[in-house]
Amino acid sequence: MTNENDRYYQPNDIKDALQTIQKLFNTYTDAPLTTELVAYHQKLVNQLQTNLLPLAQQQNDRLRVDQISSMIAVMQDWLKLRLNGQVFGGKMQHFKFVSKQQPTFKRRVHKIRGNANHRSSRH
Repeated sequence: MTNENDRYYQPNDIKDALQTIQKLFNTYTDAPLTTELVAYHQKLVNQLQTNLLPLAQQQNDRLRVDQISSMIAVMQDWLKLRLNGQVFGGKMQHFKFVSKQQPTFKRRVHKIRGNANHRSSRH
């Protein structure tokens, strides 16, 4: 049988923990809102506020404190938007909100002399 302590992921430092929480948050941003999802989300926000933020303040790491504060704000905004029935039009990247509404450019791929390895893009 496996050991109970091996079941949970143990981050190495604050940055690793923030990346893990960011990755978990991005997996459920578009999921249907359920009570279990809200409880899980509140657990992640509570983890940021009670464990990681005091640890970063104790280490006097101003960058991590700002990143954690930004993550908490984005995650709380996500919950407010979803509870109001609105969509969350983005994701979290580099511990900040990034909108999905980036401009897309149409491309026409032109094959040069029939060889598939040589392709040119004409905008």
